[in-house]
Amino acid sequence: MQRRKLLKAFALSATFIGMGISWGALAADTIKVGVMHSLSGTMAISETPLKDVALMTIDEINAQGGVLGKKLEPVVVDPASNWPLFAEKARQLLTQDKVAVVFGCWTSVSRKSVLPVFEELNGLLFYPVQYEGEEMSPNVFYTGAAPNQQAIPAVEYLMSEDGGGARRFFLLGTDYVYPRTTNKILRAFLHSKGVADKDIEEVYTPFGYSDYQTIVANIKKFSAGGKTAVISTINGDSNVPFYKELANQGIKATDVPVIAFSVGEEELRGIDTKPLVGNLAAWNYFQSVDNPANKKFVAQWKTYAKSHNLPNADTVVTNDPMEATYVGIHMWAQAVEKAKSTDVDKVRAAMAGQTFAAPSGFTLTMDQTNHHLHKPVMIGEIESDGQFNVVWQTEGPVRAQPWSPFIPGNDKKPDHPVKSAE
Repeated sequence: MQRRKLLKAFALSATFIGMGISWGALAADTIKVGVMHSLSGTMAISETPLKDVALMTIDEINAQGGVLGKKLEPVVVDPASNWPLFAEKARQLLTQDKVAVVFGCWTSVSRKSVLPVFEELNGLLFYPVQYEGEEMSPNVFYTGAAPNQQAIPAVEYLMSEDGGGARRFFLLGTDYVYPRTTNKILRAFLHSKGVADKDIEEVYTPFGYSDYQTIVANIKKFSAGGKTAVISTINGDSNVPFYKELANQGIKATDVPVIAFSVGEEELRGIDTKPLVGNLAAWNYFQSVDNPANKKFVAQWKTYAKSHNLPNADTVVTNDPMEATYVGIHMWAQAVEKAKSTDVDKVRAAMAGQTFAAPSGFTLTMDQTNHHLHKPVMIGEIESDGQFNVVWQTEGPVRAQPWSPFIPGNDKKPDHPVKSAE
């Protein structure tokens, strides 16, 4: 029996060789790439579209001939808004599925959960969401914003005459590392602008929190002390009840503007945005930006949603982390072509200085040293249709500062990735 199996195997091998196909080619006729986003749990509202836009981008690259002449094969996993599970799924992707790269994570706690795995196994993660900085890893490329590309310009705008001249700030966030670190940076920044601690309120709620009645009442009370703005670092589906409660209590943007760092077009889908008109969000891209590259991107996304029967396909929207996902996947593919290999060390070297004409209308550059994108900063005002009107933006892309100058000791941190994230 064993001899018969061997003879059959040899015969099959000879057939493939006669066709010009080797066993090695059969084993590696695709390049596996990981897509790791929460498709269930509190973060699914934000992360599911990133999974879908990643698959769209992979389809686009495959239609253009793939990478190194091979098709990309996505391996999708759902860590279910469970932070320790992110680490397990990352290890599975790298050791069992043997992916060449992973595109994923949203919250900083999920990124910090997987980071030791990527560093231990020398994997490569592309992280597409704005974050608090205070980290650089040789195994991560950060395609979302650092604080100086979102949080700091947003508060500067609120303090300006055009932004309403706010002098009191209510910092409201979900209770984890991103909001707390961002607010630590913002508090130090506000101190540097002469804002006293008595004019800064800081409140945190758990993931999935929904009862904002008392907090919104406290915002109203706090705003009686002077011109106030709310800085929101609420993440996930908690944004829906928060904005609904603002409307219920009649807080208008003209009186107390809210600027959000984690609310985009997707989070506003399904909310009556009419009472929220005039509230703000700070990002590096909005669906409403008017240029040919973005028109193509939005049209491509809408077509994909309909052809793949995505939920509510007629109303799908694009947003900043989706654009960052799209840019990151294309840049990785370009780096692989340049390196002529999917080897992590070779791709990492080839990523330095990569450029891409992004839907934002700007050509984005991967920094030569710090693994962050140079990105434009935009502030958008919510409109009644759930889109954003860009009311302010930088003239061009801004270089990221992963180590905020408003945290003591950061001036001594190296401007290149170090082995440990801590």
